[in-house]
Amino acid sequence: MAKQGWLKKAAGEISKLRQGIFGKFGSLIGGSWNVPYVLNSSRVDYALARQLYHNTHDDYKLGAGFAKPIINTLAGFMGVPRFRCQDEDAQEAIDEHVSRWVSRMQRTHQLCLRDGDCFVMMANLENDDPLYPDEENRVDFIIIPPEQVADIELDPITRRPKAYTIEARAKWDVGQKEYTVMQRITAGEITVKVEGDAPEGLISEIRPNSWGFIPIVHFKNEPEETELYGTSELEPIEPYMKAYHDVMLHAMQGSKMHSTPRLKLKLRDVQAFLANNFPEALKAVQRGEQANIDLKGHELLIFTDEEDASFIEAQSAIGDAEALLKLLFYCIVDVSEVPEFAFGVHTPSSHASVKEQMPLLIRRVARKREMVTENWQTLARMLLVMHSKITGKKFESYEVGITWDAVIERDEKEYADTINTLVNALNTALLGGFISLDAAVNLLQQYIDTMQEYATDDPTIPGERERIIKSWIMRRRLEDGEGLDQQRQEIERELED
Repeated sequence: MAKQGWLKKAAGEISKLRQGIFGKFGSLIGGSWNVPYVLNSSRVDYALARQLYHNTHDDYKLGAGFAKPIINTLAGFMGVPRFRCQDEDAQEAIDEHVSRWVSRMQRTHQLCLRDGDCFVMMANLENDDPLYPDEENRVDFIIIPPEQVADIELDPITRRPKAYTIEARAKWDVGQKEYTVMQRITAGEITVKVEGDAPEGLISEIRPNSWGFIPIVHFKNEPEETELYGTSELEPIEPYMKAYHDVMLHAMQGSKMHSTPRLKLKLRDVQAFLANNFPEALKAVQRGEQANIDLKGHELLIFTDEEDASFIEAQSAIGDAEALLKLLFYCIVDVSEVPEFAFGVHTPSSHASVKEQMPLLIRRVARKREMVTENWQTLARMLLVMHSKITGKKFESYEVGITWDAVIERDEKEYADTINTLVNALNTALLGGFISLDAAVNLLQQYIDTMQEYATDDPTIPGERERIIKSWIMRRRLEDGEGLDQQRQEIERELED
């Protein structure tokens, strides 16, 4: 009994974040040193996230207006990536397909931020699209709604997807018939199961997966190793949007009470007051009828001694709620990590100006870009492999790099001044012997996109050193050629004489 009491007391004293009595070392009570791990498979409420984004939920009407600027600002500044391949043929294949995907790539970021999950599937249309009769075996970019992804099977060690289960429901025959299609896609085969009144030709079957891999990429917002699905950008601010709605609604309802002032009369003789100011109302009272007093047209009221009139006005509820609404607004700004000027505040506030807020947005956008870089590289590699299998053409390299446009368009004059100052400083350092040529070139490369590294190990990609030497040789040839041309002209004049 004493031992059980000690265990009960110890368990109550230790934090609930612990797995067992001995924390990370496991639990002895259950007779096992290892704590079993289960991946959290809970998802975002996709329907609620879309209602907040479009501001169609009645319980959030006055507060959900912040949702769309948050999502659109991040997705807009992220833009779409640019793919770079060393193989020219691979670069041509990627450019040919990606040029048609720009809008869907932008929407992928938007859906990933809003819903937390966005599934992209690469599919071969096998030239059955009548809109593209001149393109053979085109690979298409398909966005799958996250609700249709019923299950994801992961390898417990590598965490790589082993199978995707996709379920879709459709109607046909003017909505009179309905059927459900389920696909289980693995690297080896695709299992199709059809239920309901399906059209002719759509049957349940098992067919081999000709690609050898699962052509689906899962874009997750704020991915966690312990979470199977992503997190919506609207989840952290949802309580603040609800509170903003409630406070604003309460303030607007209170405004109805104080919007019209009430007249207060202090009278000694009511009948005399009515007789002097509202004789029609007095006659109605005397007849036993309901009397109405209308102040319209009565700019002057007659009172006797010790009588008076005044207006009763309730204090504005909006004025009382202003401080709380401002607090909730800045809570939304802080938690969403989106600058306040994204919500329409274009003038400097008491907290920070637009110029001071931009570095925070730049870092946040850079982090979001890094979050999806690996997904885009995987998708591009899938495209190259599928294109290679379709056409039978092999590429020398399937490596794909990612570059992004600048978050903010640079000022050309300021950029030119920066380059001029930097070049003069590097030239002074080189002449003074304070810096090496390769260090100067590598530093300048960060400001000039067309420059390469000073020296590279790849013989197919010349470094900036070889390019500088080539430029010097060409300049000397031009200078020598100019002198030889002058000598040739002198010789020709001598021969003519």
